[in-house]
Amino acid sequence: MKIDLIDVFPGRSLGGNPLAVVHGAEGLDEAAMLRLTRWLGFSETTFLLPPTDPQADYRVQIFFPAGELPFAGHPTLGSAYAWLAAGGVPKSAGTVVQECGIGLVDVQTEGATAPARRLAFAAPALTRSGPLDEAERAEAIRLAGVAPEAVVEAVHVANGPKWQLLRLRSAADVLAARPAPEAPLGTDIGLAAPGEAGSGIDWELRAFFANQHGSLTEDPVTGSFNAGVAVHLFGTGLVDGSYTAAQGRMVGAEGRIFVSRDESGVIWIGGDCAMISQGGALTAFA
Repeated sequence: MKIDLIDVFPGRSLGGNPLAVVHGAEGLDEAAMLRLTRWLGFSETTFLLPPTDPQADYRVQIFFPAGELPFAGHPTLGSAYAWLAAGGVPKSAGTVVQECGIGLVDVQTEGATAPARRLAFAAPALTRSGPLDEAERAEAIRLAGVAPEAVVEAVHVANGPKWQLLRLRSAADVLAARPAPEAPLGTDIGLAAPGEAGSGIDWELRAFFANQHGSLTEDPVTGSFNAGVAVHLFGTGLVDGSYTAAQGRMVGAEGRIFVSRDESGVIWIGGDCAMISQGGALTAFA
């Protein structure tokens, strides 16, 4: 087995979300995958496997420290990048087809070349949408630590992770949020608001999830949340064409996400990937 370390969605060197990608993971069971994920300590670690669907180029299992995820965004881009960097050739030119817990996900491969390469995944359909009820809204506001008067709307944007979106008045409101230290496992809450004038950023985001210890953790850059937000923003007419989002400032990151919708209506969540370490030997562990 080999392991790559990849920076996903960086707006500067080492400014994105780190990802570990394990190649040739057939010999690992899920318990071993989870132990390695926890030991590494990244938001997610992925494990590349042969596909079971004939349309797919590879299959991936995605783990975060509390368990397995059916889909996640920065692991999708990073896994596709690692597979390509290891010599993978997609069945369809220009598109990698990833098999994961939610099914097949297309990843566009046309972009900048090494050492950084821009990829984009097709945003999956929402598995839950619509407004939060009163109790859900109040609890999301409490856990995210935002001023209630700053909330413009509160909606579900689940797409694997059970994301709840609090859309706020301004980027300043997003950056001022002070999340609670603890939250129930399964908590996925994110904030979004229009970017500051003149910043070159159209939307400012933050995202929080509960880890296996019950702590509410801020993610540096979150592809699945950006995908859920994009589906909602395009679906409600709040955006059109393309936009650039930023995430991670409050945890020392500088993430950049490039979002667009093509003529067929597919929403693409794009970002750069940079190889930090490639092909390290992963020795067997009990």
